Amino acid sequence: MNPHFPTQGIATPRLTLQAADPSHARALQAYLVRNRVFLQPWEPTRDDDFFELDAIILRLETMAEKTANGEALHLLILRDDHIIGTCNFSNIVRGAFQACHLGYALCESAQGQGLMHEALTTAIAHVFENMKLHRIMANYRPENTRSERLLTRLGFEREGEARAYLKINGVWADHVLTSLINPGHPDA
Repeated sequence: MNPHFPTQGIATPRLTLQAADPSHARALQAYLVRNRVFLQPWEPTRDDDFFELDAIILRLETMAEKTANGEALHLLILRDDHIIGTCNFSNIVRGAFQACHLGYALCESAQGQGLMHEALTTAIAHVFENMKLHRIMANYRPENTRSERLLTRLGFEREGEARAYLKINGVWADHVLTSLINPGHPDA
C-alpha cells in the first residue's frame, strides 16, 4: 500500500517534512557528518563508510523504495531548506497488526526549540489519517530523558522495558517501550 506522501512534502509552521530520496544525498551527508559525535550515544556504531556519499545514496534509494511500497515512511526534517533531522516509521506491518516503529533524530543546533515535537505531531497525523495505521511504537533508552519527555508530550504510553534491546554505540542497551494508539482508527 502506497502511503501517498505528497511529493512537495508537508509544511508545518517552521518546518518541511520531505520523503527521503536520493536527491537529498549531499544534504543528508552534511547533516550526518555535522552531527556524528552528537548522535553517537543514541545510535548503532557507525563506521566511516556509513558517511560516504555512495553509501548514503544506496540507503536513500532503499528508503524511497520502502516508502513507495508502503513498508516504511522515511522523512527528512528541513528548516530553511537544510536537513535538521529525520523521522522514520519503519517495520510497517498490515493485517491484524496495522503498526510500525518510530525512530527520530534532531541535530544538536536545533535541540530545545520544540522542533521535533512539531515535526512528529504532523508526521504522526499523516501516518494515522492517511496510512490508517492503528499503532505506533517508539522505544528509548532510560537515560534519554529528552525522548521520554517528547514521547509523553505526544501521548505515547509506557508499556514496559526490554533488556538488551538494541546494540547502541557498541553496547546492548535496555529500552523503555512505548506506544501510541490511533484515536481515530475505525477499530480503536
